[in-house]
Amino acid sequence: MMSLRINALRPQRSPITGLALTLGLLATACSTTESEPVAAGNLEMGADVYAKSCASCHGDDLRGTDKGPSHLSIVYQPGHHPDPSFESAIQNGTPSHHWNFGDMPAIPGLSDEEISAVIAFVRSEQERLGFEQ
Repeated sequence: MMSLRINALRPQRSPITGLALTLGLLATACSTTESEPVAAGNLEMGADVYAKSCASCHGDDLRGTDKGPSHLSIVYQPGHHPDPSFESAIQNGTPSHHWNFGDMPAIPGLSDEEISAVIAFVRSEQERLGFEQ
């Protein structure tokens, strides 16, 4: 009966190869950059889209109206409502869940660029003004 050594079938790596792989992974992980600052023109577009498409319910100052909640409420911080949540609400509408204003309808006619710009504007205003309880 012949027995095979399993290790004999595995390619052998030198310690240098393992070190090179580890350093390569670390370099890749450390090379990721933080998101680029939003261009001023994008914020201007976002402010314009917000004024035309959002302010009637969410307020000129993002503090809400009798038709919609404040975007400065702590529940709209990025950790609770990340950007994809805003994008989905704009594109598809959303059922009432943190407010008593009724369901939010979809906002038709906005391009992906306009949606991104309005979200960037809301986030910049949240950062500038802070969140309210």
